[in-house]
Amino acid sequence: MITSSHAIIYAEEPETARSFLRDVLELPFVDVHDGWLIFKLPPAELGIHPAGGPGDPSTGPPSGHHELYLMCEDIQGTVADLAAKGVEFAGPIEEQRFGMLVRVRIPGAGEIGLYEPKHKTAYDLGS
Repeated sequence: MITSSHAIIYAEEPETARSFLRDVLELPFVDVHDGWLIFKLPPAELGIHPAGGPGDPSTGPPSGHHELYLMCEDIQGTVADLAAKGVEFAGPIEEQRFGMLVRVRIPGAGEIGLYEPKHKTAYDLGS
């Protein structure tokens, strides 16, 4: 029986990225050894999207590409709270087919998505 999931962010500066998740996003964590932090994530769901074909980026990234998105109920308020903590964003909040989306810059580790969904969610389904 599957009990949970484990996501990985590869970072050029892992200590900086870990500090951001710990101190700015305030995610709970365990230190598994010598500052190697594993963070508790909010409840999760998994979507399977079509991959883009060779030379056709319009359908999506290539097969094997994976992304991490955090979700919120009030993106305007969440972005304001994060901006007050000094969080940088890759651009403004954008209206997408699936919801309101913004990209959060993780210091030393690129970007992740943050969105307020318009679609039905699966993360709160009973087990």
